[in-house]
Amino acid sequence: MKNDSLQIIPVKGIKEVKKGDEIAELILESAQIKDGDVIIVTQKIVSKAEGAVVKLRLKDPEKHKKKIVEDESVRIVRQRGDLIISETRHGFICANAGVDLSNVEKGYVAKLPKDSDKSAHRIKKRIESSLSIRVAVIVTDTFGRPWRKGLTDVAIGVSGILPILDLKGTKDSLGRDLLVTEIAVADELASAAELVMHKSDSIPVAIIRGINKSWFTERAVSIGELIRAPSEDLFR
Repeated sequence: MKNDSLQIIPVKGIKEVKKGDEIAELILESAQIKDGDVIIVTQKIVSKAEGAVVKLRLKDPEKHKKKIVEDESVRIVRQRGDLIISETRHGFICANAGVDLSNVEKGYVAKLPKDSDKSAHRIKKRIESSLSIRVAVIVTDTFGRPWRKGLTDVAIGVSGILPILDLKGTKDSLGRDLLVTEIAVADELASAAELVMHKSDSIPVAIIRGINKSWFTERAVSIGELIRAPSEDLFR
């Protein structure tokens, strides 16, 4: 798993994304991508490109937003005032089902993509076919965390890279067997990239260079691999 060093490179100059845009083409126009790069893409531009943006009704925008949140939820976990913590159809537990007002035109909200794994895979294949190289793609969104303050980006879609690295059966630094250790590789890369993807500067893409090549995979992967099953979850 060891890496000697990593580079995290912000991709600047990507124009305002609209419905129908090809994210891969926008990245190719703005970045120098190399073999083995991991491309981190924020959910917001994927949602915009895929048309997952809804105009709020002027008569009662707050009520309409709440209705959108409810429609995007399969279960309401907790609610306090205007804040709803819900489970989405993807299996994510997050605030307001991922429905967000930030970085979209006033009077609109963005929803999560229908299938961020497919979105990541489409971007990956387009870039690979254009450059004849191997890359991985992670789609990210900003989530809160139970019992801890602050927000961090996490992976909500993956392609070409292991979402989770299972170290069970390997040895620790003292030679003892690791029994339960699993590393959330996709989430760690997502949060690392966030450090250079300043939301106020409109940087929706970053490149992480130098990751362990063993993390790449050709098998079909899914962000669902990072979601704990209810039967294994002590809090459900």
